[in-house]
Amino acid sequence: MSDGPTLVIVEDDADIRTQLAGYLEGEGFRVVGVDGGASLDRHLAAGPPPDLIVLDWMLPGEDGLSICRRLREGGGPPIVMLTAKDEDIDRVLGLEMGADDYVSKPFNPRVLLARIRAVLRRVHGNGAPANENAAETLRVADLVVDLGARRVTVGAARTEVLLTSAEYDLLHCFVTRPQRVLSRDQLLDWTRGRTADAFDRTIDVQVSRLRHKLDASGSTASALLKTVRNAGYILAAPVRPAP
Repeated sequence: MSDGPTLVIVEDDADIRTQLAGYLEGEGFRVVGVDGGASLDRHLAAGPPPDLIVLDWMLPGEDGLSICRRLREGGGPPIVMLTAKDEDIDRVLGLEMGADDYVSKPFNPRVLLARIRAVLRRVHGNGAPANENAAETLRVADLVVDLGARRVTVGAARTEVLLTSAEYDLLHCFVTRPQRVLSRDQLLDWTRGRTADAFDRTIDVQVSRLRHKLDASGSTASALLKTVRNAGYILAAPVRPAP
């Protein structure tokens, strides 16, 4: 068996699940296939979490959006959604539920492979080139960002803020480039990679989600993420090394 990253494929069509598992195993992944939310829950309860979940949108019983939402509420692994819905509003809905990326059916397995690898790169090492001399741990307002551990905490008690990989990558871009206007195209490139379908609403949704998570944590930092009309976004505060 491969010692590569572990993937769970949640797909009710046994033929698609088997073919996709075989392809991804051939690319060096360890793959577990399950047919829905209940079997996914049993698998997650039985062992260590996978590195990534490939989640079909249209499932019998609990659908993929519902599964995605509750996994995100528990700080689950990154998710790439498979969807037959190809409208922008459907993509936005998937992102709002916490998906890190999406692939529209029918799809080329090589496209899915590229998306999986891009998400895993973001999880294990941000693709956005930051200042090489930057401190490993940064503070902005009451927020502390540990770049090495990809961990975000708030307040004197250092309470952890649970972010998805995409939300963390977006925050990483802001804290390593404070007080600079960052365009949507730049943020798309740095956080989602060249394989992603670039449309402005993607970044708008992710910024909204990041602000909501920071607000919910009690942090004041969300108010510092400012929208710059017709230009992009800016973290309107200095960032300094954290003690």
